Amino acid sequence: MLIRVLVSILTMGIVVGCSNTPYKGSEVVGADEFVIDSYKIKEGKFSILEMEGHPLMVLDPKLLKEYTNTVEDGDVLKVALFHPTRGDLASAVHSIGESIGYTVADGKITLPDIDPIEVKGLKLSVARGRIQEVYDREIDGIEVFLAFSKRNEKKVELAGMVSKSTIPVNGKLRLFEILAEARVPPNANLFKSYLVRDGVPIPVDMNRLIKEGDMSQNVVMRGGDKIYIAEPSSSSIMVMGEVGKEGVFDLPSGSMPLRNALALAGGIPYTGDKRVIQVIRGNILRPKIYTLNWKHVMRLPTSSMLLMPGDIVYVAATPITEWNRFIAQIFPTLTGIELFRKGMTGVIAIQ
Repeated sequence: MLIRVLVSILTMGIVVGCSNTPYKGSEVVGADEFVIDSYKIKEGKFSILEMEGHPLMVLDPKLLKEYTNTVEDGDVLKVALFHPTRGDLASAVHSIGESIGYTVADGKITLPDIDPIEVKGLKLSVARGRIQEVYDREIDGIEVFLAFSKRNEKKVELAGMVSKSTIPVNGKLRLFEILAEARVPPNANLFKSYLVRDGVPIPVDMNRLIKEGDMSQNVVMRGGDKIYIAEPSSSSIMVMGEVGKEGVFDLPSGSMPLRNALALAGGIPYTGDKRVIQVIRGNILRPKIYTLNWKHVMRLPTSSMLLMPGDIVYVAATPITEWNRFIAQIFPTLTGIELFRKGMTGVIAIQ
């Protein structure tokens, strides 16, 4: 009877006591697939987002081209005319231009003796040509000169971890210069930072631009662009199980070598099973789980063992650790049974 009780208790203890065991479901894959996926992670932000289920976004090369500013509403233009006999007209145009200027409103400029002329969105040279055409229809031999008197300054708006909220642009200023002038701190989360133009995200990888010097990401900025620089903790990973210090660690660049993550967690103590290091990735209901060995971590190139935001690293316990925990849990029960048995023996002896 006593033996059957002990067997039942031991069986129950093994089921409930081994709480730090590795996952062994059908979704588990090995080191080879982890390496393949790591090289996808290495490609940068938009490859990682694609792995998370987002549609692939590609940067349009046209965004890297410089541009010439055009005439826009609110700009003030300086206009001068020359005509051998119409000095009165030239003087009137010059006088108004010098005193108050010609402000572009509703896309048009209004000059003496002619109807309003549409100039919005035109380069300055093209706008001059259009004004010249209108005057030519009215007066022979007139010459038009056009310049900006005051620009409606175009600016980029910034938010988050920056020291400036706006920076003016001129058709040549690029993203790298904007981020440098805004004094983005070294620990900013460039993976989660973003650029928006006309309400649409621009697929630029700021981490590759700033940390890797990839100038293919250095887009030319336009007035009205909006940049947000994220906090370091905006993306992270978690390390759990048999490690020196379980915790959540920031992932500001969008990736981290598995070796570094284990180091941040204080390494794997003797209680950890180095044969069973698992990385849990994706939807918690249907995760993809990689089972790795410490030999993989140490021998494979660092760049081929990468973690991405949201990953959970789990180190299983050694079998002896689980046994020791089981004994610690079951010991009070065993002690009670032993005392009961000794008590019963004593009663029988007395009889």
